[in-house]
Amino acid sequence: MMAQKLLGAFTVSLLGSKCTSNFVFRAATVFTSSRSMSSGKKMVNGVELFYDSRGNGDHALVCIAGAMGTTKSDFAPQLDYFGSREGLRVVGFDPRGYGNSRPPKRHFSGTSSFESDARDAKGLMDALNVKKFSVLGWSDGGISGMILAALFPNSIRSLVIWGANSYVSKEDVECYEAIRDLSKWSQKMREPLEQEYGKEGLHELWNGWCDMIKDVQQSDGNICNHMLSNITCPTLILHGMKDPMVPNFHPDHLLENIKGSVRHNFPDGKHNIHLRYSEEFNKIVEDFVRKH
Repeated sequence: MMAQKLLGAFTVSLLGSKCTSNFVFRAATVFTSSRSMSSGKKMVNGVELFYDSRGNGDHALVCIAGAMGTTKSDFAPQLDYFGSREGLRVVGFDPRGYGNSRPPKRHFSGTSSFESDARDAKGLMDALNVKKFSVLGWSDGGISGMILAALFPNSIRSLVIWGANSYVSKEDVECYEAIRDLSKWSQKMREPLEQEYGKEGLHELWNGWCDMIKDVQQSDGNICNHMLSNITCPTLILHGMKDPMVPNFHPDHLLENIKGSVRHNFPDGKHNIHLRYSEEFNKIVEDFVRKH
């Protein structure tokens, strides 16, 4: 029963809306009376990253996706909302090895993939001529968001994270191992990801991710704990109090160790609060980032 609950919450939170198919995009820009939209690929740190940019405001937000996620699957409500708000611009991208940022294959090795995504987010914003921006990071993207804020403090206006952790506990590994076997996932849960990556590709990605997390825990458990004191930007920690993937002790730890951070809870929320409660979530985030 516990494994089924974990599986359901995890898969729904990963998918959100239908994943994009893997085809080649060429950069295109559409201008309306108050905003612009562009998508395409940019060469960043030796890899072509697919990105989706909405709006033309001076305050830019970059969204960093979770495990196996894409900008469309993970942030569709945020792209639509923030891209239409006066003074804001939102940029999402498919992390290397995911979605339309393939090739290359996703590479899992210790915690290096989290830092790689952080540096790619910074590189993409540089390529888009955005020098200072706010960060929205979900799950794995929240980890990369913390690393990004720690590595490039002068570039980050504010940081918003949810479903994220700075270390891996034994409890975390037990949670992920309970949902490792893809054959136990329902067809509805598996199908969109299989359409994106193929059955073998999805199996390889998911096992690679689970192995990485297990290896980190068996080492010293540290992902970015040592960087938390280097985060100096205003930070908002959002949390679904019924999140089966990220127990409450993780946001408790982040709130205690990121100086000046604030927290907002969704009492009935699980891992995908930005999708399940998108209207409330977006307004809370907008209020926070506009202050900074």
